Amino acid sequence: MTTASAAQVTPARISQFAWGYVPPLVLEAAIRHRVFDVLDTGAKTIQEVQHETGASERGLAAIMNVLVGLEFLEKDGQGRYSLAPDSAAFLVSTKPAFLGGIYRHISRQLMPNFLQLNEVVATGRPAKAVNQQSEGGEFFVDLVNDLFPLNYPAAQVLAGHLSLNGSGPELRVLDLAAGSGVWGIALAQKSERVHVTVVDWPEVIPVTQKNAERFGLESRFSFTSGDLLKADFGDNYAVATLGHILHSEGRERSQALLEKVFRALAPGGTIAIAEFLVNPERTGPLSGLLFAVNMLVNTQNGDTYSVEEIGGWLKKAGFVNTRTLDAPGASPLILATKP
Repeated sequence: MTTASAAQVTPARISQFAWGYVPPLVLEAAIRHRVFDVLDTGAKTIQEVQHETGASERGLAAIMNVLVGLEFLEKDGQGRYSLAPDSAAFLVSTKPAFLGGIYRHISRQLMPNFLQLNEVVATGRPAKAVNQQSEGGEFFVDLVNDLFPLNYPAAQVLAGHLSLNGSGPELRVLDLAAGSGVWGIALAQKSERVHVTVVDWPEVIPVTQKNAERFGLESRFSFTSGDLLKADFGDNYAVATLGHILHSEGRERSQALLEKVFRALAPGGTIAIAEFLVNPERTGPLSGLLFAVNMLVNTQNGDTYSVEEIGGWLKKAGFVNTRTLDAPGASPLILATKP
């Protein structure tokens, strides 16, 4: 005899996930064919979008109707399509807040690896270890600039929180696995006292250099190439930033890296960590749990961690006053101080 609750169970949610791969690929196709860029100038019919993009009318109709269903586009009674507010803000490639770059990597870099998930789960070995320089250099050269607008708002919040303004001696900042340089750039923009030392792989450093030049900050950046655990950081830094790096390093390397950062900071210095965090029970948030699978597929030992776990590593390294700072993004920032 079935209960009332059991009778209400349907396969709808399971069926919906069967098509879960479609939305990101539709977004990627729309970005690559400039649909959002073309609609940024005003509402248009399929035929008008086809004329401006050169894509097929049939293909555009299929993906643009899905985007209406996903509420990335709107469609009026005359069959004209227009941008939803979030699409206008974040999916137009000519705007500085453009976040669509990550979708350009899905079919070429991410999906081929995820298609090996069954084997990865069986063996525990990644499809591709992008945390290794030999395999990850090219991957990150292509990716880091597309991550810049995702991290820039959080980096600006950090810069404001650290109270870098005012006169005084040079403030030395250590930007580890800097990638696009977004964390160091935001801090340097906040105060002319800031000088940033960037550490990253030699393949990635030219990207950071170009971004520092683009923001007119090249004179306040220095660059060190190499593996994080082997490179010479120097010392006496006021701030050290680790922007989304611990998740790819794994527990042992992460703890060793935090101990090395502790030695590089001046007394009273601050470490700032950005991560996709999970709760101690590893039941949420969903973004952190999904990213843990990404680390399973793409790194040797990577994972996502909780504030409590990272806090334990910081305490073991010698840091005090571990705390969180609310910032735009999937998770708050983690801060701690060297006594």
